[in-house]
Formats: sequence, structure tokens, C-alpha cells
Amino acid sequence: MPTIIFTGGGTAGHVAPNMALIREFSHKCWDVAYIGSADGIEKQMIQPLNIPFYSVSSGKLRRYLSFKNLLDPFKILLGIVQAFFLLYKLKPDAVFSKGGFVAFPVVVGAWLNRVPIIAHESDMSPGLANRLCFPFVNKICLTFDAGRKHFKRQDKIEVTGTPIREQLFAGNSSRGLELCGFNSEKPCLLVIGGSLGAGSINRCIRDALPQLTAKYQIIHLCGKGKVDVSLHGLTGYKQFEYANEELADLFAAASVVVSRAGANSLYEILALGKPHILIPLSAEVSRGDQIQNAKYFQELGISLVIENKSLNVDALIQTLRDLEHNKMEIIGKINALNIKSATEQVVAIIEEQVHVQSASTV
Repeated sequence: MPTIIFTGGGTAGHVAPNMALIREFSHKCWDVAYIGSADGIEKQMIQPLNIPFYSVSSGKLRRYLSFKNLLDPFKILLGIVQAFFLLYKLKPDAVFSKGGFVAFPVVVGAWLNRVPIIAHESDMSPGLANRLCFPFVNKICLTFDAGRKHFKRQDKIEVTGTPIREQLFAGNSSRGLELCGFNSEKPCLLVIGGSLGAGSINRCIRDALPQLTAKYQIIHLCGKGKVDVSLHGLTGYKQFEYANEELADLFAAASVVVSRAGANSLYEILALGKPHILIPLSAEVSRGDQIQNAKYFQELGISLVIENKSLNVDALIQTLRDLEHNKMEIIGKINALNIKSATEQVVAIIEEQVHVQSASTV
């Protein structure tokens, strides 16, 4: 049977599309394995899939000055060596990279082994890891056509959308409510701060709880280590560090979503038809990709946006009022996008590259 290796990590957005593809290739009876970092969230997310997980060293590819930048090139070099020998041993037919700092050593290791490499970029503009990986990949799949302009080799580009986990479409509202100890009398507001947590969103939501719980039941995905134990047992408020298998049911229970503007989370929110508010990371602490994502859908009249610097209780409550007032119009615009999972398209591209490689070695 063919073998495929997946890589990508650091945040849930670099892992979730891989999970959709892993299930598809497993159904096709391919041998599947994952290469990530030893302490990244990818290990936690991939573990329930019961596939082999290997770790390699990686640097963070920071854009800012830090003493750690002096050490990172050596970590990356070590990761490339580790990935090279690991891939030489596993002899995969393809490597699929979702980006993130762990992906670069794996992509270079695959290129040195002459393994076909397919990458995926979710944002309007590519992340640093995908920029560095691009010379080594056979194909890169983009979520948005706007991303084309950032790459020179247009023959390597396929605009596909994003693979979405099939189980997200099979969520059950009753299970989601039961999981939180909620009832069906009040609507649910799902807050997604990202897998690593968002301090400004967490603080604002908790400060606004008296007003929010008067209208909503709050499902708060607050990030690893960000649960506030003093709020345990508060009526109408349920905290999770992160949701993996439960996420589909929590989405099903929610009528409104507040989220960062990472492309993968946003794509899932749109595919599920959820009216939402986006709070993108500021340019001071990011490359501005979330701002681009949020602005694009705000201009389409689909997303309401609060700038991170403007986030406070009053702004949140007023924007929620605006969202409720225009909810049906927004839902109509979301549905008109007809966003679907790109799993089948990406699988076909991977299979094509494996076939091309096989034909060239005959």
C-alpha cells in the first residue's frame, strides 16, 4: 500500500486540515504517519487517530529579535537531519505539509529523499514556513485565489479551498448542550480564542459575563492553561482548554460564534453557516494574516469585525447586538458562498503527484 506522511503544527490551524485528509487516506487503506514537534499541539490532536507519530527538532522562525534566534538555525538543521533519515527509513510515496515551524525541516528532508511534496496555505498571504518551503514543493494548494500573487511559479499552484474534518458536519446540538450542562432555553455563544488561547478575548469575555449570560449560554474555548478555575460552576458558562472530538457538537449547539480570524477556523465557521464576530490578531504580534482574512469577509458583508485594540465589553456587546439584528441577512450571504470541504480535491492532487513520480521512475 502507498505511504503518506503528514506534517504541520504549532497551532490547531496547522493540524485540523491534516486530520481531514488523514481520515480519507486511511479509508483508502494508505499507510499514514505524522511528523511533528515533541511538545506541540499536533501530538495531542493526532493521538486519537491511532497513527504513528514521530517528532523532530524545529526552530520557531521568528520575525522579531530574540536571543533564541541564535539557537534556532541549529535546531532547524538538526530537524532536517532527523527528518532526512526518518523519511529514508519510512520511504513514503508523498509528504503533505500544512505549514508551521515544524514543517520546514520535514519538507527539506523529503526533498533530499526525492519524495513528492504537496503543501497547503490557508491564508490570503503565505506564512513564513510556506514561503521557505515553496522552492522544494511539487504543488501548493491555496484556500484563496488572492494568494497566487505571492508565488512566482504559478505552475505549482492549485486553488482548492481548505480540507475540513467530515465529522464537523455531523455535530449534534443536544450532545453539545449536554456536554456543557446547558439547556435549549437560551441560545449559545461559542467563543474560540485559538488553540493557544487569546488573552485579550478571554479577559473581555469574562468581564462581560454578567451581560452575556443574560442573553446567551457561553461556550468558551480559552486555550491551553487558560481556564479560570474561579469561574467553575458559574451558571451559563462552560470553559474548555481546547475541543477536539467534541468540537462538532459544540458548533452544532452554537447559534453565534466569536473567534480569532485564523483562516482554518474561519473556513470551518463559514462552511457550517454560523453568523460570527472576528477579532483578528493585531499586526504588532502577527504578520497581519488574520487582519487580511477578516477584512476580506467584512467587505463581503459576511463577518463583523472588532479590532483587537478596540476590544472591550461595550464594543463586544454592541457588535453582538448588530449581529443579532442582521443575522438572517448574514446567514444568507454565508450560504451563498457555498463553501465546501476541499478534501476530495486535495486528495486527487496528492494522488496525481504520486502517479507522476511513479511514472518518472519507471
